[in-house]
Amino acid sequence: MVRAFHALPEILNHGFDTVIDVRSPAEFAEDRVPGAINLPVLDNEERARVGTIYKQQSPFLARKLGAALVFRNAAAHIEGPLAHHEGGWRPLVYCWRGGQRSGSFAWMLQQIGWRAEAVEGGYRTFRRLVTKALYEEPLPHRLIQLGGYTGTAKTELLPLLKARGLQVIDLEGLARHRGSLLGDMPGGQPSQKWFETCLAQELSTLDPRRPVIVEAESSKVGQIILPPSLWEAMKAAPWIEVSAPVSARAAYLDAAYDDILSDGPRLKAQLEPLRYHRGHAMVDRWEALIDAGERLELCRSLAEDHYDPAYEKSMSSVSPVVQQRFETGTLDPAGLEALADRIAEALQEAGQTSAM
Repeated sequence: MVRAFHALPEILNHGFDTVIDVRSPAEFAEDRVPGAINLPVLDNEERARVGTIYKQQSPFLARKLGAALVFRNAAAHIEGPLAHHEGGWRPLVYCWRGGQRSGSFAWMLQQIGWRAEAVEGGYRTFRRLVTKALYEEPLPHRLIQLGGYTGTAKTELLPLLKARGLQVIDLEGLARHRGSLLGDMPGGQPSQKWFETCLAQELSTLDPRRPVIVEAESSKVGQIILPPSLWEAMKAAPWIEVSAPVSARAAYLDAAYDDILSDGPRLKAQLEPLRYHRGHAMVDRWEALIDAGERLELCRSLAEDHYDPAYEKSMSSVSPVVQQRFETGTLDPAGLEALADRIAEALQEAGQTSAM
């Protein structure tokens, strides 16, 4: 039995007990339906081997080998990770294009008595729906950008605002990058496709009648490119802006960037390209501060001499409509809680969080 999906919310809210991605681990790692488990009927090497035989020898030989491998691997999954399921279990199965891999596996599950269905068009159907939402149609959500100099704890404010009933999307969290020169995070960034899948899923949970707060970003977060529908909505969005003394920002950056600040050689390597933008004397000074262990002074100088000029240049080119500015003297937990209270209260008073 094959299930057709015509809209992204349909497949994101599929209603099945389990979603099974039978593609190879490499395909699964790049992108998948959220919540899917990977039970490959061909692993990476087997898939490459079958593909080579298909191209270099004959489609018949490739299908014969592929069938043997698919049913052998499917049997192992049934005896292993799927053995505990009862008779009423309803799995949804997909492969790359909804062809032989998912069809064969779903058929085998059906013969056991499980109510399995395969996705018509496979993963490509899902990817087309994500692309349509983020590349081809205007975003139905109204955004508010949260701006401010680097080190004003904007990312940390987002969950505090969410806890106060506001809708937010943490783009840096989804992109696994802190959105700056030193923004790399352990584990690296997701693939572009997986970022877009997670973004589409987040957007699907939000009420389009109420605004969504996003941190002000450029069109790229690390190596992740913000898809066109989101970027166009961000460019049209009004801003709110937070500010704090440079001393408070330096202390916050010292804590937030502890991983990179604790690795002198890596930090120097990441600052090296700035010789072209900030000059040899400035980068030499930063390297001396690194060697001396003067982390707070380094963070202060990076803020004043690199991040702030970059932010001001960006603001002059973007010319956003800043509706409100919020100042805070501290960026410690108590200070951020108080700041989140003020922002939420101001937006509620302005009617920004109510339905249009």
